[in-house]
Formats: sequence, C-alpha cells, structure tokens
Amino acid sequence: MKPKLIKQKLIKGTFVLLFIITSSEINSQNYLISFTGAGASPDVDSVFIENLMQGTTLKMKGSEILSLTLVTDVEKISSENRSDILLYPNPVSDNAKMQFLLPVSGETLISIYDITGRKVAERRDFLSAGKQTYGIYGTGKGIYFIRISSGSYVISNKFIGNGSGDSNGRLEYEETFTINKKEGDEKGIYVEKEMEYITGDRLKIKGVSGIYSTVLTLVPTEDRTVTFNFYGCTDGDGNNYPVVIIGTGKGANGEPDPENKSGDKVFMGTNLKTTKFNNGIVIKHAEDLDTWKSYKSYCFYGANSGYAGNYGALYNWEAVAYGRLCPDGWIVPSEIAWNDLINGLGGESSAGGPLKETGTVFWTTQSSGTSNSTGFSARPGGRRDTESFYYMGKSGYWWTSTTYTGWIHYMEIHSGSEAAGVVRSYNYNSGFSVRCLMK
Repeated sequence: MKPKLIKQKLIKGTFVLLFIITSSEINSQNYLISFTGAGASPDVDSVFIENLMQGTTLKMKGSEILSLTLVTDVEKISSENRSDILLYPNPVSDNAKMQFLLPVSGETLISIYDITGRKVAERRDFLSAGKQTYGIYGTGKGIYFIRISSGSYVISNKFIGNGSGDSNGRLEYEETFTINKKEGDEKGIYVEKEMEYITGDRLKIKGVSGIYSTVLTLVPTEDRTVTFNFYGCTDGDGNNYPVVIIGTGKGANGEPDPENKSGDKVFMGTNLKTTKFNNGIVIKHAEDLDTWKSYKSYCFYGANSGYAGNYGALYNWEAVAYGRLCPDGWIVPSEIAWNDLINGLGGESSAGGPLKETGTVFWTTQSSGTSNSTGFSARPGGRRDTESFYYMGKSGYWWTSTTYTGWIHYMEIHSGSEAAGVVRSYNYNSGFSVRCLMK
C-alpha cells in the first residue's frame, strides 16, 4: 500500500474515532438536584438515593449536589470518560447548547479555538456558582476546542462543527441554575455527587435532619431543588420513624408544603414497633395465648424480637381499638383511608406493585409490576392467628381502625401479585402490622 494512501486512511480513521468519542461524551446531559428542608427542620443533614429502575444507590450530605448524568442504553453499556463541558447536539450545526458547572462565583473566560489554534469566539462574564447554559452560534465545519477558566478552575472540551458559518462564531449567555447555599456551608464551595440516570427512571429519595426523615419519589426532568417536608413521628418508646409522602400534591413532588395543604397522604415510612402507647402505658408483650386473647398486646413474628427492626411488631385488635398506638398526631388508617390510597394507585388489581419494596431481600418472589413507585416500601411481616404465625416473606397485613357489626378489617399485599386490598374477618385474635397515617 502506498504511504500516501496509508496516511489518508489513518487520518480518516482518527477522525471517525474522534467523532465517536466526542459524540459519546457530549450527547449526555446532567440534571442538578439540590436539597432543602421545611416544616420541622429547614436543614438536611444527609440524603439517601435509590434508583428504583436500575437498583443503584447513593449516600450524600444534604449540602451536596446530586448530578444525574443522563445516558443512553448504549452509553450505559460502554461509557466513555465524561467531560465537564456538555454540548448538544453534536455535530454542531448553526447553533448548539453548552452547559458546565461553575463551583465558585467569579469572572469567567470562555474561548473557542479551531483546529489550527485560531480563536473564533470569546466571552467574559461574571457568573454565580452553579450550572451555566450558553448558546454557540455561527461556527463552520471542522473540529473546535473550548476552554473555560475562572480563577484556578479550568476545564476544556472539543466538538465537531457542521454549520454553514464562516468559522467566526459567537457565544451567548442564557441562564444560571444557582445552587442554594445553606448557612454554615464553606463559602463558595459546592460538591457534586454523580449518579447515572436514564430518562424515565424513578428515584426514591430519603432526606434526614436530626430525628426527622422524609421519603419521596421523583422522576427528574430538569434542574431543581427538592424540599423535604419534615414531620415529627416519635412513638411511645421514643423511636423516630421516617415518613413517606404519597399523592399528587406539592409535597409528594418534593416541593415546599410543610403544612400539607395539598392533601397528600403522609404515612409512617416503616412498620410500627412500639411497646408503649403514646400516653406512656406499657403494652403487654403476649408471650402466651391467654395474654394475647385477654389484653391489649403485641408480639413479634415467631416470638423473635430480632424481626422488629425490619418488620416491626404485630398487634392485636384490642391494642388498635384503644386508639393510642400511633404517635401523637397520627392514627391507624381507616378502611376508607386505605381504599383511597388503593384507588389512587389504580385499584385493587394494581396497587400492590407501587407499594411493595423491590428486590427479594424481604419478599420471597417479586411480581413484574413491583416498582415501589410510592416509596411506601411495604414488607411482608406475616400475621398471627391466635397462637400460630404465617406467611412472613410472602404476605404483609396492616390493620385498619374500622370494625362493622363484628367484622374487623385489614389491608393485605402478597408476593407474586400486583394486587392490594382491604379484607374483613371475624377473627379478633389476629395479629397484624401497623402503618400510622398523619391526621
């Protein structure tokens, strides 16, 4: 093969490789999510994030910024190193969008050079710390390089131009998504935590502030600040519970709603495990059948207190009917309240999927519709019938506060099924879990 032909093929191969790498790098976008608190606390100490679709998790400080890297399925399988400057589309025609994160406020210089080193556009702005968006216009055909500097912070990237311009481009400032600082944060410093994200993924996000914690779910579509509406939920033993906000109102979507004016349902985020009523009276621990049948009682599945952390306790009807099981300001849901929740999730045939915790750590099997899209994270704590225990790992049962003409009512969810429904029974000696509802 002639040397000239070899050289031409090498140049062509290098260009194709550069095109592939650059396209992979700059077709991704980032969503920036910051966090704040409302209600019982304006601060967020820590945040726990679970991508319910991908099974990935992340723990971060409440002052840090979640950077969701939007990737395609191909990029997820074979990812390249991502640039700190994102451009789209690529190749660039007559205009494009450029985004980058500036960690510190200050004077910022943005320069674009062609492959010969000639400067084709430049702009100098004083920018606030945060995610910056610029428009790039008028570049012609060729390979270009971008350099951004602000003090000691310097980043760069490249793109392919395919426009009709004369190579004399221009940069236009569009917007800054400012990351809200909290009092006490180190001045001007913002820390990002990165997580891969595919369009449509639902995130379960838990915010913690001291004794308070709130769970919500979210499908991100833009940069935003998520507000955790914190509510006190402390039982007679002093156990503090996370709360989960379910509904279509502001609170369920991570917007400020500390007084819950939107009418979202605010549930306790895990099963109750108290051994005292909210007036301080000790609930009898039913180690024998006579106690269980004769007194306001609780027990643990299989008489094993080790299950309390993951599944809570089981309570008899007498303990529920007393009306003081739940923390102050909280109640055992009525039959109507449970049915409202179920109907809001598509009815009995499909409501179980959005309520069940995903995976097989607690459930023996998973149905195809299991998504935990509400963040309720129902676990199969089983039940007690008089003196025997049944169905841990397979079914979950939760008391209602409703009784009609001798019938008790409870809500149930089963493994291998998307269904959830309220069931009635005449067995007052049953033992079920409790999930309290905020009044």
